[in-house]
Amino acid sequence: MKNIQKKYGWKNADPTCAHDYLWSSILKLLPGSKLRVVDLGCGNGFLASALANLGHSVVGFDISEDGILIAKEKYPNVKFFAKSVYDDLTELGSNFDLAISSEVIEHLYDPHALARQAFNLLRPGGSFIVTTPYHGYFKNLVLSLFDKWDDHHTSLSLGWHIKFFSTRTLSRLLRESGFCNLVFCNSGRFPGFWKSTVCRSEKNKDLKS
Repeated sequence: MKNIQKKYGWKNADPTCAHDYLWSSILKLLPGSKLRVVDLGCGNGFLASALANLGHSVVGFDISEDGILIAKEKYPNVKFFAKSVYDDLTELGSNFDLAISSEVIEHLYDPHALARQAFNLLRPGGSFIVTTPYHGYFKNLVLSLFDKWDDHHTSLSLGWHIKFFSTRTLSRLLRESGFCNLVFCNSGRFPGFWKSTVCRSEKNKDLKS
């Protein structure tokens, strides 16, 4: 099953509000310098370009054709492709040091597809950084107490969040996909009410793509 939203509604190449609070956590979890990086669901290309500006070699892809057009025009230091995580991406190779996907997995009907693509694109021992909106006990409790679940679930919106991950479910998904050595670094707001969960994992060296 595929996400058919080919146009997200990108208007420019500016950072989103999520970039403001996610960037510091992503920097903390980067596994090294001079990395070969693939950005899965790069949107308008801002994050991919920011990583390229640090000296990394970056490739980005996204299903949103409007985002890719903006990214190609604004950020020539990155190679961009209009592709989906459900597509055949073997042309990109399988020796990336880092796969990164920021605020994408919650939009997918099949979130395992994202993890599988990351696994297949990485070299053995390569790292996968994924971010997604945070859901924990206290935050969920407050949403319930203030009757905010309808707004939070965006049930009537087209192509918005359709998956809601806890640390436990995200960990299970990554481990089932062959990843290990998970490290979490939550981001935005304050403890217990974080805006996003940021996780770095590693491709298990004992498993093949």
